[in-house]
Amino acid sequence: MDNNKNIVVGFSVGDLNGVGLEIILSIFEDKRMLDFCTPVIFGSQKSLNFVKKHFKFSMHFFYAKEFDQISEQKINVITSYKDDFEINFGEENNRIGEVAIESFTAATKALKDGHIDVLVTAPINKYNIQSDAFKFPGHTNYLNEQLEGRALMFMVNDGLRVGLLTDHVPVKEVSSHITSELIQNKIKTVYESLQADFQISKPKIAVLGINPHNGDNGVIGKEDDEVLRPALEKIKKEGKLVFGPYAADSFFGSDNYKNFDAIIASYHDQGLIPFKTLSFGEGVNYTAGLNKIRTSPDHGTAYDIAGKGLANANSMKKAIFEGIKIFNNRKEYQELTADPLKTGKKKI
Repeated sequence: MDNNKNIVVGFSVGDLNGVGLEIILSIFEDKRMLDFCTPVIFGSQKSLNFVKKHFKFSMHFFYAKEFDQISEQKINVITSYKDDFEINFGEENNRIGEVAIESFTAATKALKDGHIDVLVTAPINKYNIQSDAFKFPGHTNYLNEQLEGRALMFMVNDGLRVGLLTDHVPVKEVSSHITSELIQNKIKTVYESLQADFQISKPKIAVLGINPHNGDNGVIGKEDDEVLRPALEKIKKEGKLVFGPYAADSFFGSDNYKNFDAIIASYHDQGLIPFKTLSFGEGVNYTAGLNKIRTSPDHGTAYDIAGKGLANANSMKKAIFEGIKIFNNRKEYQELTADPLKTGKKKI
C-alpha cells in the first residue's frame, strides 16, 4: 500500500439477518470516518442498498471491480456473493450463513494478498455457516489456516487484555488440549503481540489456573501442578515476566487484573465472562499471532434487536480504530527492530 494513503480496512458483512451490516453502515454514515481509513465492504449492491434504505442512511457506495480502483473518501464495495436471497432480520437462514462465509473468505484472500491492510469481521452465526466447504467453528480457526503464524483469540479493551489457551473447545476436552507446548506457544504469542502490537517493551502476564483453586494440591485436579506450573517455570527462566497460576474465581473481583498487561485464561468462559462483564459493548476481539491484522466487535448477531435500529456500534467502531492502531504500532515496531544492514546502505 502507498504510505501516503489511508489505511485500507476491509469488512466482511457477517450474518445479514443480524446487526453486523447495520452497525458498519451506521459508522460510515458519519463522513468524518473516511478521514481515518478507506473502507472496503465485501458485499453486494442489493444487500447494501436494502440495509441503507431500511435504516434511512444517506451514504453513497462506490462499486469497485478491481482492487486498484479502490478510492479514498468513498465507501468502496467489492461484490463477493450473488444476490439470490432475501434479508429477514432476526431469522436464522442457511443461505445467509453461506453469504457470510463468501464475504469472509473473499475478504481474507484480499488481506492475505495485501489488497487491504486490516480486516474487521461482522458477527456470524456459528451454526448456519457450517458446510462441506467451511468446517470451522469460527473466524479465528480459518484465519489460522490461511495466514502465517499461530492465531490466538485476544480480547482487548484499553488496558484490559485477555488471551485464551483454548477457545472454541468443549469444556470436557479443555484439560486434554492444554499441554506444556501449547502453554509456551500461547504465552510467546501474547508476549510478542504486547511488544509489537501494543508497544509494551517488558510485558507482565498473569496466567489463570486450569482447575478451581488451582487444583488445591491435587484434590480438585492435577493439571495445574503437573502441566501448568512446570511450563510457567520454563518461561520464567527465559526472563519473561509471567506470573501464576492464579485462582480464577477471585482474580478479577479483587482487581488483581489491573496489575498486568495481559491475562491468559485456560478456556473460553473463564476468560470471556469476566472480560465481557467488565467491557461488554466496548471490547474488541483481536486475532493475535498472525502476520495480518483482524479485529471484530465483542458481540454476536443480536437477532433479537436486528432491524430495529437499536444496535450499539461502539464495539465495531473500537474494532476499526484498534485495527488501525495495531497496524501502525506493528509497522513502527518492524522499522525499529529491523536489521539496518539489510534495510539500508551506509552513507559515506
